Amino acid sequence: PDGSVCGAEALVRWNHHELGFLNPDDFIPAAEQSGMIVELKRHVISNAVHWCREWEDAGHTLSVSVNLSARDLLDEYLPYHVMQILKDAKLKPNRLTLEVTESSIMEDIKRSIAILELLRDIGVRISMDDFGTGHSSLAQLRNIPLHELKIDKSFVKTICEDGHNDAIVRTTLELAHGMGLDTVAEGIEDKATLRHIAGRGCHQAQGFFFSKPLPPAEFLEWLASYKPEPVPERRREDRAFAS
Repeated sequence: PDGSVCGAEALVRWNHHELGFLNPDDFIPAAEQSGMIVELKRHVISNAVHWCREWEDAGHTLSVSVNLSARDLLDEYLPYHVMQILKDAKLKPNRLTLEVTESSIMEDIKRSIAILELLRDIGVRISMDDFGTGHSSLAQLRNIPLHELKIDKSFVKTICEDGHNDAIVRTTLELAHGMGLDTVAEGIEDKATLRHIAGRGCHQAQGFFFSKPLPPAEFLEWLASYKPEPVPERRREDRAFAS
């Protein structure tokens, strides 16, 4: 509500010496097929945690989020590597959020939940990314050790004009709040959408309205120059939501 920055999401990019700047869709499938996705993910988590430590040393207490793939959720050693990375960086575990999708969990739900429970026990936060676009049931959602729901941008971007998407977002927020989960709206690209989603009681917002993706060093410069702008309070005050 005060407009302050609470965290950042780590996005992997590859500046290839021959092919140039590559987005994840250009190389993640190859990494998964070759089995290199596990090493790549550990590298990304290690770098993200390192930079989160750098931000803290610079006076910014933030969290950092990293996406996990379906293959990552089958890696029984992942929790131990994450624990060691956090220990080496001397970073509190709750400063790291690992994002999963409904689809990635559904590939092997029992094994995925077991891995996520280990990560939760370490103190790492677990977030459901792109919520509403997968195929999990509410019964399954109840069994996943979550701290946060991220509402997919396909619902958020048109929330001011599309009554159906507005209803989906509103219902999702009430579900999340009823389960004691934090909420993040993805795809915020203008002030009107930000005000609307804040009015619905969403805890956090993410999108190009705040900044385009930046290299870590430039993000630190952006933080130093960022001026918080408070958003209006919720339009509805008839319901007390847990935070």
